[in-house]
Amino acid sequence: MQPRNMSMSGVVDLAAVKAAQEAKAKAEQTRAQAAREGGTGAISPADLVIDVDEAGFEREVLQRSAEVPVVIDFWAEWCEPCKQLSPVLERLAVEYNGRILLAKVDVDANQMLMQQFGIQGIPAVFAVVAGQALPLFQGAAGEAQIRQTLDQLVQVGEQRFGLTGLTVDPEAEPGGAPSAAERPAGPHDGLLESAVQALDSGDLPGAVQAYKNVLTEDPGNEEAKLGLAQAELLQRVQGVDPQRVRRDAADKPADVQAQIAAADLDLVGGHVEDAFGRLIETVQRTVGDDRDTVRMRLLELFEVVGPDDPRVIAARRALARALF
Repeated sequence: MQPRNMSMSGVVDLAAVKAAQEAKAKAEQTRAQAAREGGTGAISPADLVIDVDEAGFEREVLQRSAEVPVVIDFWAEWCEPCKQLSPVLERLAVEYNGRILLAKVDVDANQMLMQQFGIQGIPAVFAVVAGQALPLFQGAAGEAQIRQTLDQLVQVGEQRFGLTGLTVDPEAEPGGAPSAAERPAGPHDGLLESAVQALDSGDLPGAVQAYKNVLTEDPGNEEAKLGLAQAELLQRVQGVDPQRVRRDAADKPADVQAQIAAADLDLVGGHVEDAFGRLIETVQRTVGDDRDTVRMRLLELFEVVGPDDPRVIAARRALARALF
């Protein structure tokens, strides 16, 4: 599986927003399924460090990154710096107690993965968060640097993607807890998969309808709500002239529709705070139906980014101040 978005900046664009939505929904489904089965889904500390090959990479790394940030240690038996770094990573993986999962990849046996990640030398350490791959560091880094990097990784996983990590039980049997991929499918997984496939293929009307179909059967389905908000946003900006939209917004600060259209473009371009700020300022300048129109669009954009995102939380407070 080809890694995507190989930089920390990749977690702020719309592709990452989509990944965050999917990751949050999968994590919620995992926790809900465990609760229905009367268990906690707890794993043994020994399961926090796993060996991964090319055949199991999608299942053990990409899919599990919807639950927890996965740190990848690319190593080889002949690599002396690897022998210094790997034990530190393994110890920290256990110490972080489920907030990260360490996947060890032997590059001699998995040359394709090494090529896909563009690795020029080892040891090399990457992470995958909600399907998004990013480099962490190369070489035998010091423990203080590693801790700082892992702390940042955990923070990104929690704040941007809603990843709460794995539940660790010292009494659990190693290998006893099923992964997300092994758990029974939810009642609407087929419909949701159809929606995601339509979205990925650019069939925006099909994606919108597929998400609406899920919500018809399950009005409280959070993944469908988030997916519908994103599909409708992409549909609104499809085919528009960005230069004209931004020119209209600059020339007509009192034009509600011009500001709304520009905010849509802001969000698609990854400028989340700009989109929110623009609409909050428009709320302050308007009254009556116009104000309500802007407020409703802002709430829709909150859905696209996700209610737990710190930028949404801050914008909700600013909106409340603007309204009252």
